[in-house]
Amino acid sequence: MTGPDPLLVFDRAVLRRRRERAAAAWQPHAFLKKEIAARLVERLDDVRRSFPLALDLGTHGDEIAAALAGRPAVERLVRADLGLGFARQAAGSAVVADEEWLPFAPASFDLVLSAMALHWVNDLPGTLIQIRRILRPDGLLMGAMLGGATLWQLRQALAAAESEVDGGLSPRVSPFAGLADAAGLLQRAGFALPVADSETIEVEYDGALALMRDLRAMGESNLVVERRRGFTRRATLARAAAIYEERFAAPSGRVSASFEVLYLHGWAPHESQPKPLRPGAAGRRLAEALGGVEMSAGEKAERS
Repeated sequence: MTGPDPLLVFDRAVLRRRRERAAAAWQPHAFLKKEIAARLVERLDDVRRSFPLALDLGTHGDEIAAALAGRPAVERLVRADLGLGFARQAAGSAVVADEEWLPFAPASFDLVLSAMALHWVNDLPGTLIQIRRILRPDGLLMGAMLGGATLWQLRQALAAAESEVDGGLSPRVSPFAGLADAAGLLQRAGFALPVADSETIEVEYDGALALMRDLRAMGESNLVVERRRGFTRRATLARAAAIYEERFAAPSGRVSASFEVLYLHGWAPHESQPKPLRPGAAGRRLAEALGGVEMSAGEKAERS
């Protein structure tokens, strides 16, 4: 008898159903996707070139297209989403596509943008390889995905409550990749000039239960294959909410939730790109050139 596939961390069939449900009432819960899409597209302003054909991978409610409005860098945008409901709502060309099985020919796009979709992929290196293949030489990937420090407060509160009330622990918040892995994954997938960085977006809620309702409406709640099945007991949820409010109350009287966002940038290889120096050829040490370490600070948003 074989054990579970170690690559199957997330239940993609459940993700598809939740994406369809989210599409039916998306706009009241689109704030996080809008914010992340806007920040991702802002980074495109630093790239001094145009992209005749771009792909929005994981389009949701067309937030990437909205952020691109008025920017001439992208001439034509194709949308792709796992959910038929979101694809139908798109304002332009759209297809239903699974991020794990991209239905596009090699060298089809000049740019791939993806916001809040890649963190649900089981085989992220495999998906990145597929993205590199559908990019034309010197094409660019710009992705934004939730990172491993996302919702650390909820993780702690649920673990403490489950230990007290149920006498055990189960995966309640999905695990995501960390920043230390991100650039390495791009390099493994064959991207040139890979760059990864992160920032944290802090969001305030009326309470832990309001946060959980919002995650469910966004289709961003737990998808771990080995999660505990069935409904969480009311006593466990009530205790988790109380622990959350005890430990993570904001000065406003609400509670704070952290969303770590990992940004991935990488180019499909091309002969015109800069080549790395051979070992020992640099004239200065990297630490001297950088002069220190920069860490991005999060910004606060409010959520009722």
